[in-house]
Order: sequence, then C-alpha cells, then structure tokens
Amino acid sequence: MFSDLENKIKSAIRDVPNFPKPGILFKDITPIMLDAVLMDEIAEAIVLQFKEAKIDAVAGIESRGYLFGVLIAQKLKVPFIMIRKEGKLPAKTIKQSYDLEYGTATIEVHDDAIVTNSNVLIHDDLLATGGTAVAAAKLIQQKANVVGFSFVIELAFLNGANLLQNINKNVQSLITYS
Repeated sequence: MFSDLENKIKSAIRDVPNFPKPGILFKDITPIMLDAVLMDEIAEAIVLQFKEAKIDAVAGIESRGYLFGVLIAQKLKVPFIMIRKEGKLPAKTIKQSYDLEYGTATIEVHDDAIVTNSNVLIHDDLLATGGTAVAAAKLIQQKANVVGFSFVIELAFLNGANLLQNINKNVQSLITYS
C-alpha cells in the first residue's frame, strides 16, 4: 500500500529549482492540496504509522505542518496544537528559541493548548536538518511528552532524523529523498 502511495505523492510533488534561493531544489507540496483523495490517503497512512502510539494531541509546525496535522488530529479524534512563529499568537504563550544557519528563531504555542503530561505527536510536511522539529519537541516537552514525529517528506541526505531520534525513536516519513 505504501509504495503505491509513495508513487502518488512523488508524482504530485512539484520540483521548483532555485527556490527560495539559488542552488535549492524546493519540494512543493501544494499540488497535493488539489487532490482531496490523495490528501485523505496521506493522513490515513500517517495515522497507521502511529497506530501503536497513545496520542492525546497532534502539534503542527507553522505553516505547512497544519495542512496534514489537522487532518491527522481529526482522524485520531484528538486536539490540534498550532506551533507558530513568535508574535503570532494572541494569548499567553510558552516559547522555544533555536539556532538557524544565520541567527536564531523562536517558536511558541498557547500555554493552555498543551495538557500537562499528555502525549503529543509532532507533524510537519518536510524533514530537512531537523532544527525546527527539535525546537518544537523542546517546546512540547516543557509540559508534555513527545510520542513521535511525522512527515510527508524526508530529505534523508540532511540527516535530520538522527537529531530527532535522540528525542524519540519514532520518526516516520511517507517518502524519502536520499
């Protein structure tokens, strides 16, 4: 089943050369959004990857992590937690800063969005170096447990999964580019 789905996803993804800067080959998932059946199949496949985990909530990383994160949460019938860039949430937040190639960034979540000691699955569309996902895990771990990480795409040559496995061994991607 997954190899058929993998082929469907790969054929739907659009490669955009030199975006957002020269030398980058951007994997654009927006064409997937035009296929409601494929979106549902992706969400269902991710849920199946975590069928053994006790998941109390799904946290999606801004912004493309919301696209499937909400669908996954709905299928699991659990809350969806929005992890946003600093300054975008109106109520009391908890924050986590992390290093970028040139500088730092901060992400945050509403303080009341995470139930203490709950089990949270972290989702994003793409795993590259893993820096943002590690920061998201540290943010969640301020109040709860990370039960795993889910991604539609993994750029394995950037070794991001290695960082995440130090937090939780359950790192899943539907497709991988080596």
